Amino acid sequence: MDTWFIIAQLLGLITIGFEFTSYQIKDKTKYFLVTGIGSFFWMAMFVAIGISTGMDTQFSLIVAAVYSTIRNLVFFGIFKKNTAQSKELGLNFLLVMIVIAIVAGTATVLNAPEQVRWLHIIGLVVALGFVIGQYLPGVHYVRIAVVFYAVVVLLTQTPINILYGDFRWNIMGILIEAAKIISVVVFYIRYSTQPKTPQLVFAKP
Repeated sequence: MDTWFIIAQLLGLITIGFEFTSYQIKDKTKYFLVTGIGSFFWMAMFVAIGISTGMDTQFSLIVAAVYSTIRNLVFFGIFKKNTAQSKELGLNFLLVMIVIAIVAGTATVLNAPEQVRWLHIIGLVVALGFVIGQYLPGVHYVRIAVVFYAVVVLLTQTPINILYGDFRWNIMGILIEAAKIISVVVFYIRYSTQPKTPQLVFAKP
């Protein structure tokens, strides 16, 4: 393993903490803040793994992570204000984000190596579902959507997508997506026993 690959794993450890925590939070404002910070470290991890193994297959993931960081932090500000004007702004911002995702996602799919293009197409579809699920009210849409999204991104961290070098598995990238899925499972275990109780101390009562 070279230095950048090791750095990627360390950045992944930080990301896991934020990602797992975010899906235990029922309050949307704090959810967006925590997941936004986590997305920043997620982006940094993809940059490091790209430097190590080849940027071609990681480029679409870096774009997705940058997009995720900006989207989550902007939504944090919008939900924090919680006014009629901010809600209208939030809806307009969501529509803009969907258009950007379609345009940028299509471009990155076309630029991806032909042998893994199918994986990035599926990734674009589930990513759009996740973006919409994040904005929808309630706690369930985003958690259902993130499970599908995590499965697809998990596959991009395997030799299916890491085509160069010695065909390494990005173990930390896999653990990050597994942490999201496990966090959702833990959330619903907690939810089933105490459906009206906020999950974790970060959520408002």
